[in-house]
Amino acid sequence: MREYTNLFAQAGYSAAEIEKRLGDIVRMIFFDKNERFYFTEGDMGYFTDTGNNDVRTEGMSYAMMMFVQMGMKEEFDRVWRWTMKYMYHHEGANKGYFAWSCKLNGERNSQGPAPDGEEYFALALFFASHRWGDGEGIFNYSECARKLLHDCIHNPQPMWNPDNKLIKFVPNMEITDPSYHLPHFYELFAQWANEADRPFWAEAVKASRAFMRTTLHPETGLAPEYANYDGTPHVGIRHHHLFYSDSYRVAANLGLSYEWSKADEWECEAADRIQKFFFETKKDSDDINYALEIGGTPTDLKILHPVGLLATNAAASLAAKGEYKMYAVKKFWETPLAVGDRRYYDNCLYLFAFLALSGNYKIYG
Repeated sequence: MREYTNLFAQAGYSAAEIEKRLGDIVRMIFFDKNERFYFTEGDMGYFTDTGNNDVRTEGMSYAMMMFVQMGMKEEFDRVWRWTMKYMYHHEGANKGYFAWSCKLNGERNSQGPAPDGEEYFALALFFASHRWGDGEGIFNYSECARKLLHDCIHNPQPMWNPDNKLIKFVPNMEITDPSYHLPHFYELFAQWANEADRPFWAEAVKASRAFMRTTLHPETGLAPEYANYDGTPHVGIRHHHLFYSDSYRVAANLGLSYEWSKADEWECEAADRIQKFFFETKKDSDDINYALEIGGTPTDLKILHPVGLLATNAAASLAAKGEYKMYAVKKFWETPLAVGDRRYYDNCLYLFAFLALSGNYKIYG
């Protein structure tokens, strides 16, 4: 049986303390009348991006991954119903994909898809199949996951570039987002996707791991929000060449990838560089309150999600081996959840980090 690292326990927190803290987080995010961002509508449910007042495939797929990890089947099915009713494209150029943003009433803000939602949907569905078994229709989870992955790579505008096997930022643009790269997900897709598609996912694992070595700065470990396929920051779309909101997820991805796979020691080196940069080079510096060039130079753009940044840097401790590994875990434990209009993104990253650091972000298969 696979064992999962519990860094909170290693830091000296008791099982009872960890369980209580997780319960408190779940109650605040999902059920607190003032701070929640999970809402129900009949037999459906949805996450609201509180900073943008919409429903996004990012949040809906995150919700499904959270719910399957915590064994909350009713909530998982509610979110999947809403997603399939309002977001899924049954026809047209985006057939098989999901509209990435909707109003709270389900009306679409955009018809286009965002691949990070699709990859989280697919793995959450596989985990649901393995944890609870397949049902009928949209609740035949494994069938839905396999079809989604097939469409992602066989659509006339695929979500992964068919030549270099790298995930795109959006299907109609030949750039990528480093925080979308989840080789630890693709390893599982290579086992569970349609048999004919499995070689593609096996290649995607290698391609993503190689790409990450090119896009993270060799000294700071920072990644841009958007990147060219050669790893360089993509310049020309507002501030997205900087280390900013999307980029924070890279540290957490490194941690979970190493925890699940132990396939690449470079991930440990990268996690150590990130933690050293934030907890030594920039310790007590106001620079960390601003978007950064990936080399570490601050800009005049204020960050929106300081709690999410701290959470992901702590989640990197699952890969880190340096002197700041446990410091990051304890600093995270001492940090409360975010409140206010921007709490959705911070607290999604917070819950994922807590699940991972407590040994509760697991592979079901």
